[in-house]
Amino acid sequence: MKVDNLVYALNKLETAFARLQQAAGRVVDDLDRDGVIQRFEFTFELLWKAAKIFLEYEGFRCAGPRSCIKEGVRREILSEGEVLLDMLEDRNKTTHIYDEHTAEEIFERIKNRYVPVIASNIRQLGEQLVD
Repeated sequence: MKVDNLVYALNKLETAFARLQQAAGRVVDDLDRDGVIQRFEFTFELLWKAAKIFLEYEGFRCAGPRSCIKEGVRREILSEGEVLLDMLEDRNKTTHIYDEHTAEEIFERIKNRYVPVIASNIRQLGEQLVD
């Protein structure tokens, strides 16, 4: 695993997050809200997969998002593990079960709670490259 892979994963994550953040601030109808939810799903996938790449670089192999998140928090590659696990749960809800009430609740969490946590984790992952 080369450092280039880490940089590439982080760049993809930063790009997806910028689009999520931009969309979350411009919602005017249900279609926009649904777009934010889809961007959240994509961004969350890139977040945990970037953490996976960082962990593999350090010699730890995780099986899926839950184990990557827990190990990432334990090794201080990620922070706010409980919120990240809540994101995983919401991501699973949005990809498997869809109803208006759930969509609205998840959208509010994305906008008010998840966006800041994703931002702080991106910064934290970036700091790993500098160290």
